[in-house]
This record gives sequence, C-alpha cells and structure tokens, in this order.
Amino acid sequence: MTPGLRGSLHAIRTSVDLVRARWQRADLAVFHEFMPAPYGGAHQFLRALCAEFERRGLRLANNTIPYGTRACLYNSFNFDFDRLRRFARAGCRMVHRVDGPISAYRGRDEGVDRLICDINHELADATIFQSNYSLERHEALGLSFKAPRVVHNAADPAIFHAEGRQPFSRGRKVRLISTSWSDNPNKGADVYKWLEDRLDWDRFGYTFVGRSAVPFNRIRVVPPRPSHELADLLRGHDIFITASLHESCSNAIIEALACGLPVVYADSGGSPEIVRGAGFGFTDREEIPALLDRLVAEFDERQASIAPPRLDEVGTQYLAAMGLPESGLRR
Repeated sequence: MTPGLRGSLHAIRTSVDLVRARWQRADLAVFHEFMPAPYGGAHQFLRALCAEFERRGLRLANNTIPYGTRACLYNSFNFDFDRLRRFARAGCRMVHRVDGPISAYRGRDEGVDRLICDINHELADATIFQSNYSLERHEALGLSFKAPRVVHNAADPAIFHAEGRQPFSRGRKVRLISTSWSDNPNKGADVYKWLEDRLDWDRFGYTFVGRSAVPFNRIRVVPPRPSHELADLLRGHDIFITASLHESCSNAIIEALACGLPVVYADSGGSPEIVRGAGFGFTDREEIPALLDRLVAEFDERQASIAPPRLDEVGTQYLAAMGLPESGLRR
C-alpha cells in the first residue's frame, strides 16, 4: 500500500469515527496506543489506571472523544496526534501525561522532547509529570509545559502485592532479582553482568526477567512475563536490583516495592523519590556489593520502610487534574 493511499484510508477512518462519536458516551477519553502484554511500563501503568477509573464507575473511550466527554488524558507522544487534534473541542479538558526527557533516556536528542512540548502547548490545559526529576529536567532544557503537577505512577494492587510472599531468611541464599522489558543499554544490563562476575554465589542467587542485549552465564534468565507471573516471581525473591538510568518513574521499582522487595538502585532519575528509605542508591557499580551486604543486615528495617504510591490515591490525583469527581458520572 502506498503512503498516499494509507493516508487517505486513515483520514476516512478518522472521519467515520468522528461521526460515530456523536452517539457514543464516555466520561473520560484516553489517547494512547495500547500494546498486548507483556510490554513496557507506560502500558502497564495506564492499564491499571484505566481499570481504577472503571472501578469507580467512569465510562472510558480509547483514541476517540465522544460528544459530552468532559476530559481527555493523552500520553506523551504515544498516540496519533493528528487524530487527537481533530477530536479536540471546547468543553473537554485536555491533560497531557509527560515522561522523560526522552533525550536523557535514549542518550541522544531526536527532537522528541520538543515535539512533546509543542503538542502540550497546542492542546493541553494541564500537564502531569511522573516525578519531580522529570519536571525539573525538562525545565533545565528550557521546555515549559501547561499547568504542571507531579503524580507518581502506581502498580495494580490486585496483581502486585506482598501477600503470600516467601519470608526472608539469612539461613539460605539471598534471592536477587532484576527486571526490564527493554534491552536499551541504559537499562543497566552491563552492570548486572559486572555484578555476575563478582557475586558470592554461595550467598546469593540472581534472576533476570525480561530482555537483555548482554548474555549472562550464572544469572538465571526468564523471558518477559505477563504481570501476574511477574508478580509471583517478585514475591519469590528478596531484593530488587536496578541499574537503569534516567528513569522518570520506574514501574519496575514500583512493582518490586509493592511485592515487598527492598531495592538497590542507580541513584538516577526519579528512582530516589520512589524508593526513599526502602533501599540504597549507588552512583558507581563498585558500591553494589557493600550495599547488598548492608541491605541484608538491615532487611527488616528497610522492608518496613516500603511505601510505594497507591493506585487509588494516584487515581484521585489524576481525576483532580482532569476536573472530574472521584466517583462515576453515569446517569
């Protein structure tokens, strides 16, 4: 199919959907291209957030804005912007969820952050950043956004929870785990490989779940898993390790904390905002072995300090940003 024909079909479909929107009903529209699980953190969080909205009785629409819809949440740049522009109208409050900066995460500037900023200024009434780090880093790049506020991500408590987890014991091997859906070099696989060569394997076991461009020899590798299976794996381990850099608000960390795991993390991005007293940050990989020893020694104290963002509270903050009540609007 030629690009011209593809564009014409896309325009026709959008026009048909605009007509259909006259008869549909929704309280809230969400513009995001959802992908089948297992997939990255934004998909996981937004699925959980939408489920929370539906639990409260709100009617949701995806990638369309039916007439009478009071608010639209659109995510970063992961949607069809031309389509959103055609659906946007007066009376529907537009809220833009922003992460990144993408240039920091990818390690190169491809103009995506400026594109996101332009999209924001054209349509947004308000902006939700996932962390103070993300907001401040954008400001340092000279990028301003409409009515910004910070709301952290959260995990689905029906899936990611500590109930039934295996108790910690110093009388057996300490079980370490890292997860990453992406094999981006900034996700830290080279650090896990470095640690693999230096761990005392009589004291530790180590599992990596996800995708890595770096091969491991002694670390047990598990392919990406759906959320329920991943949560079971997390509850079967003791300590979460992440060397991921420039994370706006790591869903991997939030999911691990929700399953009761203290964290050793790269002191980068928004990770310190999420972990707080439930673990230790490192700036150099050489620090990790000593931090693991300290976390084992202080395990009970650090585990008791776990307090990840709660989905119900996060949902309330999103609804407030969108000017919607905390419960459904159905008549």
